[in-house]
Amino acid sequence: MDEQREFIIGRNSVREAIRSGEQIDKIFFQQGLTDGSIRELLMLARGSKLVIVEVPRAKLDELCAGMGAEGHMGNHQGVVAQVPAFAYSEMEDIFALAEERGEPPFIVILDSIQDPHNLGAVIRSAEALGAHGVVIGKRRAASLTTAAFKVSCGAAQYIPVVKVTNINHTIEDLKKKNVWMAAADMDGQPLAKTDLKGPYALVIGGESEGVARLTKELCDVVVKIEMPGKTTSLNAACAASILMYEKRRQDMAGK
Repeated sequence: MDEQREFIIGRNSVREAIRSGEQIDKIFFQQGLTDGSIRELLMLARGSKLVIVEVPRAKLDELCAGMGAEGHMGNHQGVVAQVPAFAYSEMEDIFALAEERGEPPFIVILDSIQDPHNLGAVIRSAEALGAHGVVIGKRRAASLTTAAFKVSCGAAQYIPVVKVTNINHTIEDLKKKNVWMAAADMDGQPLAKTDLKGPYALVIGGESEGVARLTKELCDVVVKIEMPGKTTSLNAACAASILMYEKRRQDMAGK
């Protein structure tokens, strides 16, 4: 993992990154800049449906600290692109790992998890509990930035993390490959009473809205974690860990 790839700075560099189709999480540009070069670049970014954030110059200076020659601040020219500090895997890598282990595919799909710390924690649990891969979306979702990678405690190096354009299309494709889908939702059936053995993907919703309605409708079953305490909800990463543990427990019990 190359942490220097977390940012691309300078107008020409950012423009070429957009045109080449490189994965870009968001574009930061300096408040008050309205010259033709900036307007052209922002139009290009909007045309590619990228997230654009206007920030003070001081913020850009902070992002580019140490990125110039001899450790000086990098010359950002009023624009910085944040890119993933991690090389994502392909869906085929998940199935290859499952085949290598002689196990049915066990996949974790994250629907709009926006906190990089939650993302890192889920990846750590997924690797520890024997999942073969984690799937995240490109839009309205955290990417595997340096912060998320650190929270994963390096687990992201040992499990495929796949970034897809459309979660629902991915679910449909996986179902065609005979992978069953279980969405986590408060209105579901009890987790412990649900048969999760075999090829399965667990779909975990975002911190505020949970699994989207259309996504939930695509799933084969909806499950809930029964909680006898006064707390009625769990952090997304905590809920994901419980779901993954139950899936793993059932698979091991069947051997």
